[in-house]
Amino acid sequence: MTTTTGSATTSDSTTRTAPAAGPTGAGSLPEAGTAKPSAANARGRVHAEQAHKRVRALLGGHVVVDTIRPVLVWEGPHYPVYYVPAEDVRATLEPNGKTVRSPSRGDAARHDVVIGGHRAQDAAGTYPDSPVPEFQGLVRLDWDAMDTWLEEDEIVYGHARNPYHRVDIMASSRHVTVEIGGVAVADSVRPVVLFETGLRPRYYLPLTDVKTELLRPSDSATHCPYKGTAGYFSVEVDGAVHDDVVWIYRTPLPESIKVAGLVCFYDEKVDVFVDGVHT
Repeated sequence: MTTTTGSATTSDSTTRTAPAAGPTGAGSLPEAGTAKPSAANARGRVHAEQAHKRVRALLGGHVVVDTIRPVLVWEGPHYPVYYVPAEDVRATLEPNGKTVRSPSRGDAARHDVVIGGHRAQDAAGTYPDSPVPEFQGLVRLDWDAMDTWLEEDEIVYGHARNPYHRVDIMASSRHVTVEIGGVAVADSVRPVVLFETGLRPRYYLPLTDVKTELLRPSDSATHCPYKGTAGYFSVEVDGAVHDDVVWIYRTPLPESIKVAGLVCFYDEKVDVFVDGVHT
């Protein structure tokens, strides 16, 4: 459901489909969405593509970077990270003496990000001597170190959007029941099914089909760039509290509006049956 930017220490190798043409040279990387990472790009490998969305990151209300030349870098198999041209960074990058080694990207010189009296410690990496020429003029800003990220004028949650990722949300009449410890906690014949690339289907149910007296509000929250911010409930059954096994998008992003106000049970933590078959 939620993802956060991974560490820059990933052990990896790099795949490219075009010859190098300098850090920001036109045509040096495949265009975003045209060269999907292959099955060979297993966990830990790197794939890079040139994107053209306007991307900004803010810290303390100040614009740290404003670029229309972001590079999408898959440091792992699931979602990309933004690398941005150094000349589009408005903050001061103060070297902190740390170095992180990547087998493919080379040594990352680590920096504090300083702007407008705000400091994000160890929040950026550069690759001045990278064996991949395209990375030499780029800066990797740690996602969670920034307060806000925007693609064009829309806030992005959790991580950069993946051009190969899709979410389909469909109304259904399948019979969904949920049990916890053998106790029925939900029963619905009007689920909304959310199909998301690379993930199992999720069954969102109306609250009126759930035993809401068993729900306990939680302070937990997660963030998804395709769905928005999810709140959570725990469920109390026979005196035992099962933490954060239900989530809800109260105000989802427009493309996921069909799940607004519906709840979804965490299949991996409870027993969900669809038409009598355990998921």
